[in-house]
Amino acid sequence: MTAYGFNTSLLHGTKDDNPFGATVVPIYQSSAFRHESAEELEKIFANKAMGFSYTRINNPTIEAFEKRITQLEHGVASVACASGMAALTNAFLNILRTGDEIVAAAGLYGGTVELFRSLEAYGITTRYVAENTPESYEKLITEKTKVVFAETIGNPKLDVTDIAAVAEVAHSHGLPFFVDNTVATAYLIRPLDLGADVVINSSSKYINGNSDAISGILTYGGKFAWDAERYPGLKKYKQFGKMAYIVKLRSELFQNMGACLSPQNAFLNNLGLETLGLRMERQCKNAFELAEFLEGLGGGLTVNYPGLKTSPYHELAKKQFEGGFGAIVTFRAGSKERAFRIINSLKIPFLVSNIGDTKTLVIHAASTIAVHLNEEEQKLSGVYDDLIRISVGIEDIEDLKADFKQAIEETEVSDK
Repeated sequence: MTAYGFNTSLLHGTKDDNPFGATVVPIYQSSAFRHESAEELEKIFANKAMGFSYTRINNPTIEAFEKRITQLEHGVASVACASGMAALTNAFLNILRTGDEIVAAAGLYGGTVELFRSLEAYGITTRYVAENTPESYEKLITEKTKVVFAETIGNPKLDVTDIAAVAEVAHSHGLPFFVDNTVATAYLIRPLDLGADVVINSSSKYINGNSDAISGILTYGGKFAWDAERYPGLKKYKQFGKMAYIVKLRSELFQNMGACLSPQNAFLNNLGLETLGLRMERQCKNAFELAEFLEGLGGGLTVNYPGLKTSPYHELAKKQFEGGFGAIVTFRAGSKERAFRIINSLKIPFLVSNIGDTKTLVIHAASTIAVHLNEEEQKLSGVYDDLIRISVGIEDIEDLKADFKQAIEETEVSDK
């Protein structure tokens, strides 16, 4: 296959067999698929022939999306799910059982922390590192640990994981390394190339880009050597070697849980994916300029962004990412009351609990996406009572600067 650049690959990297010469993958809005003979359908159910039977298991529109993400992340196979949380749940429960432990980064998205809390009811516990350093993961690994997990860029802590170094720590203990790449996307980094084993994306965010479809997807790298004794659920798939993880997931948990992606949402993701590179280029550029502007504005703000030299993760981000530092900026306003006044004074951003839209979005994290975390969990996740998270869009940057300036200066005046 021809080695294309990022944007060309998004548009022309996979060859989809579209009937009648359609230039976009059609929506196969069908729950089931008919076949010409019982023998043909028997082979499909026995995994002896390619084909489609039931959309909960697979569907041509969804498969096209999976193939594109697999290529984008440099993996061997992907499984698309109904949401980012469904993708995370499938990724972990495919190998974990009662008594197992996860060693995870601290600066995780609040919903992920809540998922891990829910898994405690099934005897699966999570140990969080105090600092996002390879040494911190090393200290927490025990004989009960079965997987190491981190986000490329923490949301909303904006800490940056040293993917290669943490992967090395995990692999030295015979453990797989799972990475949530939602905030960075493959535009900035491909964790599988740096040693990660499974990459998860909440494709509702930057991959979709327009806030019009909930979905998630996990991609497997195909390189981890699974120990069937350590992961007994994989024993019956031992014959598939390094592919045992994805074969088990497809054959059991994914289809049995039923958290499948809808064809309509897969179609919307396929459309959005084509402009991922263009959107991320503009969003990262806007975020960097806005972060610098806010830092220089004063007004008692504490600005956090990996692209700023004041970020403790700046050097690692500069070394690890290509094309920018992400599109999320946070700042502390000094008090919850002032944070609310700033948010209410902004005219351009939408007050939305999402990220990755073409439009700029703001949220008060402590009272929304992290509201169910206790005080210690919020602190570990980089959430404070005066924190505002900005998901920077593609608007004209001077308009964004002017809007934030008026909102911040207006609250300065009212504070005096």
